[in-house]
Amino acid sequence: MSANVSTDRSGSPAVDPVQRRRARRMLVLLFVVCAAPAVAAYLMYYVFKPQGGTSAYGKLIEPQRPLPALVVHDDETGENLPLSSLKGKWLMISADTATCDENCVSKLFYMRQIRVLQGNERTRVETLWLVTDASKVTQQIDDAYPDTRRLRADPVALASWLPTQDGTGLRDHIYLVDPLGNLMMAFPKNADPGKIKSDLSRLLKWSGTG
Repeated sequence: MSANVSTDRSGSPAVDPVQRRRARRMLVLLFVVCAAPAVAAYLMYYVFKPQGGTSAYGKLIEPQRPLPALVVHDDETGENLPLSSLKGKWLMISADTATCDENCVSKLFYMRQIRVLQGNERTRVETLWLVTDASKVTQQIDDAYPDTRRLRADPVALASWLPTQDGTGLRDHIYLVDPLGNLMMAFPKNADPGKIKSDLSRLLKWSGTG
């Protein structure tokens, strides 16, 4: 005995409304799962901005500023590459001259320690020193920060990408770029490293990218 199957006016089997809704929910769920890695980093823009203000220490960069295509020189490998090729990890960036005064050393030290303090998550973070001149870096500085990638970059091009705050310059800030290659935060002059660590830890916790 064959089962009764309802049909629509065209003679095709009718679709159960319950099954239709279930299929629609499944498609939505699949879309969310597939899109999550691409949008996770930006959720923190809103997590950091609860009603009534922002709890982030760093200044959020809006609108987005993607990594520029300017060519930089890698001191270690001797190769030239577009800065935009570095996307894929969280980047902590300091821009400064090769002479690296006390403020410069402080930034490099803070970035190194903040990365180390992320524990197992530290592999998702890369520290970059964008050197803005052609002078030689001292051996002492070179030896102290072997894990900080050193790239030579045009200061004029950097100035058009990296924002500053009132009364400050490029050399005063630590910047953060997300794994999608967008400049996300600028930390204030003479920043509190503990607060930078907190911001970064929250981003790493809530984002599956990088």
